[in-house]
Amino acid sequence: MAHQKYLVTGAAGFIGFHTTKRLLARGDTVVGYDNLVPYYPVEYKHARLKQLVGQPGFTFQQADLTERERLMQLCRSEKFDVVINLAAQAGVRYSLENPHAYVEANIVGFVNILEACRHNEVKHLVYASSSSVYGANTNNPFSIHHNVDHPISLYAATKKANELMAHTYSHLFKLPTTGLRFFTVYGPWGRPDMALFLFTKAILSGKPIDVFNNGQMRRDFTYVDDIVEGIIRVADNIPTGNPNWSGDHPDPATSKAPYKVYNIGNNQPVELLYLVETLEKCLGKTAEKNFLPMQPGDVPATYADVDDLIRDVGFKPATPIETGVARFVEWYRSYHQGNQN
Repeated sequence: MAHQKYLVTGAAGFIGFHTTKRLLARGDTVVGYDNLVPYYPVEYKHARLKQLVGQPGFTFQQADLTERERLMQLCRSEKFDVVINLAAQAGVRYSLENPHAYVEANIVGFVNILEACRHNEVKHLVYASSSSVYGANTNNPFSIHHNVDHPISLYAATKKANELMAHTYSHLFKLPTTGLRFFTVYGPWGRPDMALFLFTKAILSGKPIDVFNNGQMRRDFTYVDDIVEGIIRVADNIPTGNPNWSGDHPDPATSKAPYKVYNIGNNQPVELLYLVETLEKCLGKTAEKNFLPMQPGDVPATYADVDDLIRDVGFKPATPIETGVARFVEWYRSYHQGNQN
């Protein structure tokens, strides 16, 4: 495929960083866009950026998605082929404390992205949704063809809203959009507020770890390289609309408009306690466990049906949890140079 110009929002974030690195490696041009918000210690974002700045084909803009004119001007001057929107206010639990941050970043910011794409002839908008949109749905594995009208956190509701907003722009303005429902992403350079990072830090410092729902949680942990492979394959596969779509029996995942939604998950849920056990083996230390009840907004299990992803782009995430955790621990130890030991 010919080299293209990408806007990657959230480029200093966990998934945005890995996606940008991969695009640059294959010769694409990338403008990274990130507000470097201190939702978690910002030094991780600066350290990721340091790996990108200076690479051929990469430029960086520190800005917020709510800066409407700035975003519009950037898209006008750069004429992007593809926009990959990975900027968002993340985290289910934090959405209980600071709902306004989610509306600003995930709703206001997203409509600004849609408008910038619409007015500047962007060929494809790919954006991060989340497995959290499945909410109260207990029909496993979660399928993109299931109804997702019962979110149980504001974070999930904003991600569902993004899918609805994208559909509107695909329908009204023929803007091709693809939403990606990510399932518990982990790996090197991962977010410090995520379980694997928190567990590793606590175990190495001899502190107890908080295990929610008494360890009875199951998560479809998906290694970051698999997520990036999915993003890039999907970005190269522009939706054209489903000619068989019917308003009598509406399929939530497709449309007559150029609109698609996919799950990107490992298709293999793992017990939280097995994740801890795998981590203990990699670290050579046993965790002291603090068992706690389920947190508001959390779901007991996630499990991705990825049949559509396999059919449309020929890819199925498959990194085993043992491999992924070992790679994370190796990165963690080298990044922190044994400071936590």
